[in-house]
Amino acid sequence: MKVAFFDTHPFERDYFEVQNASHGHQIEYFEPRLTPATASLAVGHTAVCSFANDHLDRDALMRLKDAGVKLVALRSAGFNHVDVGAAREFGIHVVRVPAYSPYAVAEHAVALIMELNRKLHRAYYRVREGNFSLGGLVGFDLHGKTVGVVGTGRIGSAFASIMTGFGCHVVAYDPITNSDLEKRLGVKYVSLLELYSVSDIISLHAPLNPNSHHLIDDAALARMKKGVMLINTGRGALVDTHALIAALKSGHIGFAGLDVYEEEEGIFFQDLSDKVLQDDQLARLLTFPNVFVTAHQGFLTREALTNIAETTLQNITDFEQAKPLINEVKG
Repeated sequence: MKVAFFDTHPFERDYFEVQNASHGHQIEYFEPRLTPATASLAVGHTAVCSFANDHLDRDALMRLKDAGVKLVALRSAGFNHVDVGAAREFGIHVVRVPAYSPYAVAEHAVALIMELNRKLHRAYYRVREGNFSLGGLVGFDLHGKTVGVVGTGRIGSAFASIMTGFGCHVVAYDPITNSDLEKRLGVKYVSLLELYSVSDIISLHAPLNPNSHHLIDDAALARMKKGVMLINTGRGALVDTHALIAALKSGHIGFAGLDVYEEEEGIFFQDLSDKVLQDDQLARLLTFPNVFVTAHQGFLTREALTNIAETTLQNITDFEQAKPLINEVKG
């Protein structure tokens, strides 16, 4: 099958080429993101492969339909950037990678915690300049702290397991209770309001939907402990950035570790080092010494990239062979 890959990056192509040896698809790689303006590049392809920050609104999907595209294969778990209803209307199937490596994202969340707590970025640059003083580098023991986990799917569960290994008390919120976490790890499920009020560290692992959009807003931040550490490796729009900046400025929020950002589209995954950053909110976040931002790299491990390639190509093969699409997005 001829497949147009959009928003492709050097770090992922090798993994797809290796896995495609057993599938035999004709892959054409395009650097631009998939948007209404670039959808015409898909002419002559039966399928397109889309990344997390592509923009598949109704207009883009209509253009894909006109180009003869029958399948959108997402090489991501999230699908909030796709108008699934429009895709269904146009007869375009949408498939995704529901799980690749929960450990990759969970471990990155822990890395953000450790980096912020022990101020490793400051220590790194200080030592390189010959400054071996320890002033301003005091952290805290993770052992005995209360960690709140919002969302206990595969990633949130993996994160909870790691934090119990540090000796933390883990509380969680999820509409669906994971009894294994309760029995095996002693995780206690509580309401969101209680989680906000008792947690020293809060880590977000929830999907983005209309109910979770700006889950962390002014009211939620106000209920949190003064000095709390907030980690987001889930979806950028779980956090109201304007409210977070205000809470950081007031000192109510002690630390923020972000691997996602609600306006990351068109910024993350790009080299903008020779340009002026046009996003004022992101620019402001980057000025805080107690904020650490990574560019949506939580998934970036060899194991996760291999799994993403395997599942994406199998999804395409299943469509080509008219097999059941077990990873189809229903809406």
